[in-house]
Amino acid sequence: QVQLVESGGGLVQAGGSLRVSCAASGRSLGNYPMGWFRQAPGKEREFVAAIFWSGGSTYYADSVKGRFTISRDNAKNTVYLQMNSLKPEDTAVYYCARARGTYYPPPSLVRVSTYDYWGQGTQVTVSS
Repeated sequence: QVQLVESGGGLVQAGGSLRVSCAASGRSLGNYPMGWFRQAPGKEREFVAAIFWSGGSTYYADSVKGRFTISRDNAKNTVYLQMNSLKPEDTAVYYCARARGTYYPPPSLVRVSTYDYWGQGTQVTVSS
């Protein structure tokens, strides 16, 4: 079993920055890709970013490319999402997740079904 716990959400003004973290406990995250998703009220959960544990290759949704950065600390078994130039439309609950397997082609990383372990989410609110 893997437990994922997000933290670092909060309220920030448009144009501001926030960093959310995802700490894993239980089994090591090993070589599994990790993803960040978000879900706004009344909307489906959408892909934000993903990172391969080995090598650190990263992938982003077009809506956050150039503003958000995903990273990981292997020693701490933690994944981060640094969010800069935040916009009101970034308001959502942010979830981290671990992929079911150790490798997926990048197009598969955007799918919710690619991931089997999820955190409880952390709220990010961007005021205008």
